Amino acid sequence: MNLGFIGFGEAAFEIASGLKKYESLMVTAYDPLWNVEEFSSLILKRANEANATLVEFPELVLGEVDAVIVAVPADKALDVSKQLKPYIKNELIYIDVSASGPDIKKEIALNVNEKGGKFVDAAMMGPLPVYKHQVPILASGDGTDIFLDLMKNYEMNMTKVSNTPGEATAVKLIRSIHMKGIAALYLELLEAAHEFNVEKLVIDSISETMNGRSFEETMNRLVTGTSIHALRRSVELGGTIDMLDTANVDSIMSQAAKVKLERLADFNLREKFKGEKPEHWQQVIEACKVVS
Repeated sequence: MNLGFIGFGEAAFEIASGLKKYESLMVTAYDPLWNVEEFSSLILKRANEANATLVEFPELVLGEVDAVIVAVPADKALDVSKQLKPYIKNELIYIDVSASGPDIKKEIALNVNEKGGKFVDAAMMGPLPVYKHQVPILASGDGTDIFLDLMKNYEMNMTKVSNTPGEATAVKLIRSIHMKGIAALYLELLEAAHEFNVEKLVIDSISETMNGRSFEETMNRLVTGTSIHALRRSVELGGTIDMLDTANVDSIMSQAAKVKLERLADFNLREKFKGEKPEHWQQVIEACKVVS
């Protein structure tokens, strides 16, 4: 099995270093910074540590491998696919692991398919330094089944989403609403709690509320309850914002939440559900679609 990498930054290095124990796997890599003085020594060091053959031109990778993992910044991924397009051979598996959006992934897939290649949209769902090649990966696109079969002997942790490019990335980006958003929310909460010297009381109170149920149960309860109490809760948040502003604590997350609740209140779901909390969050989402 011959595997290639275009871009040999941290992501590619961690995957390749995890795969180096497999003698049957040959790795070839190209990085555009290989001859840039500030980065060349690091790239060479990474290639040596991962037992990867470093080449000077990207076409030297694509001409030798069965599959290529393209690990470039999200804003470069489409342009890179255009640059690589003349060198894509028939049946090459082109795996894009960038955080580009679903529409970009579809454009990249078209570039690959036009040359007879197969495309995989791969969304890495965990920390690479911890998992290396076994990082959980969601994959979609017409090359997914073939890539899973090629890598079945190398203990990679991949799950197929669909044959549609962009759907794997959509999962990751939507998940980020929570993972990045909740971190920002925690920062605001902790800044406020510290300012008022009530950290332990706040954390203990929230822990008691959150720890008794699963994430899904808690999410469902919060969304369904808020659907009929959105206006009241937005008003309560207004009091929180006033308190934070008076204490000179940044309230941007609370302000955003207040706006979201006000928009939800505009749907008048309390009347639609006749004052009764719906059973499932999906009822709330569908009701908002109907009203809009």
